[in-house]
Amino acid sequence: MIEEKGILFILSGPSGVGKGTVRRELFEQENDLKYSISMTTREKRPGEKDGVDYFYKTREEFEKLIEENQLLEYAQFVNNYYGTPRKYVEETLAAGHDVFLEIEVQGAMQVKENFPEGVFIFLFPPSLEELKNRIVNRGTESQEKVLGRLKEARNEIEMMDAYDYVVVNDHVEHAVTKVTAIIQSEHCRRDRIAKQYKKLLEDELS
Repeated sequence: MIEEKGILFILSGPSGVGKGTVRRELFEQENDLKYSISMTTREKRPGEKDGVDYFYKTREEFEKLIEENQLLEYAQFVNNYYGTPRKYVEETLAAGHDVFLEIEVQGAMQVKENFPEGVFIFLFPPSLEELKNRIVNRGTESQEKVLGRLKEARNEIEMMDAYDYVVVNDHVEHAVTKVTAIIQSEHCRRDRIAKQYKKLLEDELS
């Protein structure tokens, strides 16, 4: 029997492109995806559980993990660290589950450096005008911040070459269908199947 290892899928793209919406819709469907649980140094909020909402660490513990290269990516926001623990991802993949990571472009580039065998999906806006409308409709950004985010989005779009797939988020349902197709096709790749069959034949002949 072939024991298939899971695959790490990374969904990334400019702020306001709808990464969270696509990820939530994807997880509402029947699949074996596991959401990558982040690690943080911030205080646990009421109702949150360690290993469910986040893995909670002290600043000293987190910085030790950085030194030991035990994080696929990390960043610092408002004096707290946030990151993706390598151990959780690798153990989940080894158990045969796909892991799904939704992340900003800079974080995705860190993951690519530390885990290049991941499958990187760039979520693309239908147009910059549509991206601007989505950011403005949030109602949380000043005009100056909106322009800053659009400038940053242009720079991030230029990094598209670092990704394996591009999905245009014109409609959430269409985007989710495409992401699902990518997941299925990756499991049918010849090189993945060949490795599994080679090991199976070796086991049977030994």
